[in-house]
Amino acid sequence: MNISFHIGFRASWQQKMRVCGSIPELGCGEPVMAKEMDCTDGEHWSLLLELPDEITEIEYHYILTDADNKVTTEPWRRKHRIVFDRMASGYCLYDYWREEPKNIALYTSAFTKNLFAHNVSEPVHEQPDRSLIIRLPNPRVQKNQRVALTGNQSCLGHWDTTQAKLLRPSDTAEWEVCLNADEIRFPFEYKFFVCDETKHVCHWEKGDNRVLTEAPSETCEVTVISEYPYREDLPEWKGAGTVIPVFSLRSEQSFGVGDLHDLQLLIDWAEQTQQCVIQVLPMNDTTCTHTWKDSYPYSAISMYALHPMYISLYGMGTLNDPDRMAYFRKKQIALNEKEEVDYEAVERYKTAYCRAFFEQEGAAVLSSNDFNRFREDNRKWLIPYAAFCYLRDQYHTADFSQWGKDAIYSPFRIEKLCAENSPAYPEISYVYFLQYVLHSQFQAVSNHARRKGIILKGDLPIGIHRTSVEAWTDTRYFNMNGQAGAPPDDFSAMGQNWSFPTYNWEVMEEDGFTWWKKRFGKMSDYFDSFRIDHILGFFRIWEIPLDYVQGLCGHFRPALPLTVDEIESYGLAFKKEYTSAVIHRKYLSELFGEQTEVVIDHYLSPMDADHIMLNPFCDTQRKIRELFEGHEDEASRLIQSGLYTLANEVLFLEDPYEPGKYHPRISASQSYRYQELTKTEQTAFDKLYTYFFYERHHDFWKATALNRLRPLVATTEMLVCGEDLGMIPDSVHEVMEELHILSLELGRISKAFGQEFSDLKTVPYYSVCTTSTHDMSPLRTWWEEEPERTQRYAQSLLKRSESITDECTTEIAEQIITEHLHAHSMLTILPLQDWLAVDHELKRKDALQERINIPADPNHYWRYRIHIPLERLLQASEFNQKIRAMLSKSHRTNIIT
Repeated sequence: MNISFHIGFRASWQQKMRVCGSIPELGCGEPVMAKEMDCTDGEHWSLLLELPDEITEIEYHYILTDADNKVTTEPWRRKHRIVFDRMASGYCLYDYWREEPKNIALYTSAFTKNLFAHNVSEPVHEQPDRSLIIRLPNPRVQKNQRVALTGNQSCLGHWDTTQAKLLRPSDTAEWEVCLNADEIRFPFEYKFFVCDETKHVCHWEKGDNRVLTEAPSETCEVTVISEYPYREDLPEWKGAGTVIPVFSLRSEQSFGVGDLHDLQLLIDWAEQTQQCVIQVLPMNDTTCTHTWKDSYPYSAISMYALHPMYISLYGMGTLNDPDRMAYFRKKQIALNEKEEVDYEAVERYKTAYCRAFFEQEGAAVLSSNDFNRFREDNRKWLIPYAAFCYLRDQYHTADFSQWGKDAIYSPFRIEKLCAENSPAYPEISYVYFLQYVLHSQFQAVSNHARRKGIILKGDLPIGIHRTSVEAWTDTRYFNMNGQAGAPPDDFSAMGQNWSFPTYNWEVMEEDGFTWWKKRFGKMSDYFDSFRIDHILGFFRIWEIPLDYVQGLCGHFRPALPLTVDEIESYGLAFKKEYTSAVIHRKYLSELFGEQTEVVIDHYLSPMDADHIMLNPFCDTQRKIRELFEGHEDEASRLIQSGLYTLANEVLFLEDPYEPGKYHPRISASQSYRYQELTKTEQTAFDKLYTYFFYERHHDFWKATALNRLRPLVATTEMLVCGEDLGMIPDSVHEVMEELHILSLELGRISKAFGQEFSDLKTVPYYSVCTTSTHDMSPLRTWWEEEPERTQRYAQSLLKRSESITDECTTEIAEQIITEHLHAHSMLTILPLQDWLAVDHELKRKDALQERINIPADPNHYWRYRIHIPLERLLQASEFNQKIRAMLSKSHRTNIIT
């Protein structure tokens, strides 16, 4: 079989065009082995190959090489693909150099496999002896619409749209039509349009007619012409949705916590209100202690395993024993009546039910073909995870360093532990069973969402738990001597310490970031979009030494720490004592009040006549925390807080990887040490600080993030979003824009310097707009917390000059939400609490109960639950009609038109 490649591209005299593809004849994807094309005029390139008849398809792309062998690939990462549908003696492929389309987000699976998905299993009609196949990328075609071709040919009705040819869809948003080449007369003028199923024209592509001037070669049986994308003339596509943790859902069938059945009901509600996105928080297993402390959803013990609490007992099935069913039904009613999630009771009774059901049905499930397929497909993570769960419960700790001979992961030992003849297998197989049920239920929900045209958007935590499966099995990827967190921001003045280990990115890069690619791949099992939590972590992470509890004395990694000479070049004489925690005696009473003398006597030592320092037994925050463990009296809390502050009293931190180089302490101008500097020294420090945190790392962090994110984003078809709040370098916006990662925008928080609130009309189109996040006070609470600020917000964003009430009324909530719906953002996704704020009857009476997380509190109990069952929400016709009307007016409605 002969195949010829043709592409038009005006190259410089030093450049050569090559074809790189999936078969040996095209280098098996290796650019150095790609086939060079012929060209006589510097613009029209061709390559003729003879291929074995057994080859059925090829993926390929074009590359340019210059005199220095520098390779330039087509900007659009989607490869060309040809499937040989029938045996033919020759194929001629006419392509174009693929630039990234402006509407590239519409080519993600959120659209191609969901909102604009089409039946790609249509029967293929028999091709004529000489075929002319025309292909056209067009992602924005509704499910009840088709792309059609008309033109100046009798076989196309001479521009009669009722006789136009309908194109056949694919799952990559590419459409194609097969014409009989012998029936075409040249020049061939044609145009595409989108129509409904009766060929009624919905819209034409803009611009002039397309033209083919030359007939296909007589010797080529199949000619394939890849056309430039459909030239749409439509308003920018926009959608709306809801974000809520799954554990926060409530239905008549749930068991004290939201589950996968509840998520399906929420999808039904989204369809009813004409939304198109449901966003959830992470759903990975977090079980370390079997206590409420495991409620933190961003502290996963596995990047693959789902949390067993999300199993729908209703969907799993009933117990045959009526007495046991009655017992669990009683527990279900009691747990469902609680306003918040009782994490420990939920785990206890849901686990008991799952074990009872496993006793009843486990043997049948474990012998089924579906289960065995699941186990084989997932064994690489499932076996270590099951072993981890077993050993955690056997040793009564998730700290694998306490597991004796199993402290260091051994694949051989773990395979033996998990073998079917192992004494541990009954427990191991129970873990398998739970994950199989979760996977089956979640895939059913995911498929339900796609049928309904609802994008499920997941959440990818930036970190993992310090005692997790991955930290145990892939220790080389992690720096266990550091703690990941975030520097101070509007949510936490002391910064945040998440206690996660930081990443050894250099090791991860050695194998092409395989660890991250697997995480992205697992997300695609259930989601068509996902949010990268704290995307700044791909630029640099805030790393906190193990001795610290708070996040102030951290440093960015990677970073470019300052030498002593650089520090002194700003006019500040460097002193090593700037790196030691000391405080002037005159400030002690501000910290310790009536306890000052007690603190001086027991916890402090003099450094000189004026300054004082911590005693060795309490000279780190970790020691201080352990010292006051269990002391809840007011005096102890005051002393502990003051000692924490004293431990932060440094101006510089020595870099742990490059001794002799230093980081300015974040927020140092708010420290007592800074107050002791002279005005000249303060001015010098301020200049140094501004340069270090806002200028020095721009290019460095941009290159770092592109190196990490570009190969990862290239591996997924999902729509990728990023949480880019906090202390944001300018390079973050540049990288996210270059990689088409949607940013996060809020009306109440502006990213523009010197601007208090966002101008939602000018935020980037490729962004997600929201009223609040799970780390913030919901809309009503925020409004009432800061009345002076919300007055300014009302005047600035809402254009209301009259005095505003301290209460966030339904009218105010509706106006704020309407403002966000009319934002320029591609997506507006609002917390369910904020949607409910527009309805007098449905909103929660006490707005303070709607808070999900308090970032400043590292021991926050994540237990928020919506106060009404989803069944009631589905029946709230007046409220649902109001949302539909709001979406319709803002052109975000998810209806087929």
